[in-house]
Amino acid sequence: MSSKNIQFTSLGSVGEVGASAHLLTIDCFHILLDCGMHPSKEGPDKLPDFSMLSKAPDAVIISHSHIDHCGSLPHMATLFPGVPVYCTPPTLRIMDRMLHNCVSVMGKIRDERDVPEYPLYSHIDVENIIKRVYPITMYKEFGIHPDSDIRITFSHAGHVLGSASVLIESPNHTVFYTADICTVDQELMEAYRPPKNPEKIDTLIVESTYGATENADQILFENEVERFGSAIAEVLADGGVALIPSFALGRAQEILNIVTRLQEEGTIPWVPIYASGLGRAVYEIYDDFFDDLKPTAELSPLDEFLNVGNVWKPDVARRLIQEPCIIVATSGMMLENTPSAMIAQHMVRETHHGIFFVGYCAEDTVGAALKEAKVGDQLVFELEGAPVHIALSNIQSFHFSAHANREELSDVIDAIPSKNVVYVHGDPPALEWMEYNTAEGRNKYVPAIGQTILLEG
Repeated sequence: MSSKNIQFTSLGSVGEVGASAHLLTIDCFHILLDCGMHPSKEGPDKLPDFSMLSKAPDAVIISHSHIDHCGSLPHMATLFPGVPVYCTPPTLRIMDRMLHNCVSVMGKIRDERDVPEYPLYSHIDVENIIKRVYPITMYKEFGIHPDSDIRITFSHAGHVLGSASVLIESPNHTVFYTADICTVDQELMEAYRPPKNPEKIDTLIVESTYGATENADQILFENEVERFGSAIAEVLADGGVALIPSFALGRAQEILNIVTRLQEEGTIPWVPIYASGLGRAVYEIYDDFFDDLKPTAELSPLDEFLNVGNVWKPDVARRLIQEPCIIVATSGMMLENTPSAMIAQHMVRETHHGIFFVGYCAEDTVGAALKEAKVGDQLVFELEGAPVHIALSNIQSFHFSAHANREELSDVIDAIPSKNVVYVHGDPPALEWMEYNTAEGRNKYVPAIGQTILLEG
């Protein structure tokens, strides 16, 4: 097969958001774009379908360190020892912490839910693969094999610290993988930067997370910050607690600094701000790579934020919500037994608190269920726990996502006049909207897991 035409096979994260892993075959070389784990599935179902790899990848490219993009890397490396991995320096640092935390979480779930396959890999497996990762700075071109003309370049994706879009150039075909992108400035992160020479790109692989979300293009960041601040202030004035479920990477750091800014501006009162463990660990790495944040970013000192403590002990969680405060806790989707869920199950029994979601929640998560719940409903927050009666009505969503909305994605696609467009990382309605409404007159693909597509040069 000439490098004019290449093959694309997805191992995961098509028709869903989770377990991103996409295989490009260029000549005889295999490049795996991301190696994620599904956040809301259990056991081996969390993994991409690695049975479709007929040989070890010649390179694995990790776009960023969210678990749905890197969480299966240690497992894959046990199947194919010695595989080289490439990512940016901040992604390497964060990924190390995230993967070790993933082992610990899987071990806890094994004991609590009796999932005998857990953990899917060990701390030693994490250490071994981290040693095989080559940190490559943004905009520095690199190769993957001495016998290959393929060249790869990372560019700024704007999603979280270290996140990269990926340009893959071979003599006759150029691919651009957006990965997860944010096209507007956030509190700490500068927006996505488009690739140079977009007219030379033959295939665009684009995320579609918010393809089904209407009106997101009408939301301005500072207007949403104002609405968010007003909601928090109202809860605190009533003597309540504001719980903000947040992803440990990206959303937690952004929200903590938004809240700090609102306190400094006098929008919300000076009350204690709490942050849960993994979000604090990642915060330290944000501080270490401060120069990679946007030039105007102001990162508050970590010691301004208190630790939530062991909220798996009911008395700790109940004591935490006795006085007005703000709690930024993982997980963002409020999965069972995470700090946000353990705190929320006490808060929802009372009427004066507020729970404010600030990011994506998959359909089959506690967070999604709570957003749809009504007073009087019952919901389980804890593995093997009893249903909790919901008395709290103040459950709101705010659009602080680090993903581009569908109008912004349309603009990204329009700016890259590629012959082929492949839509990934989206639920079926999102992918359907993207395919129907973008890239008119071009070859468009919404692949199924395991389907191999021949992409023409």
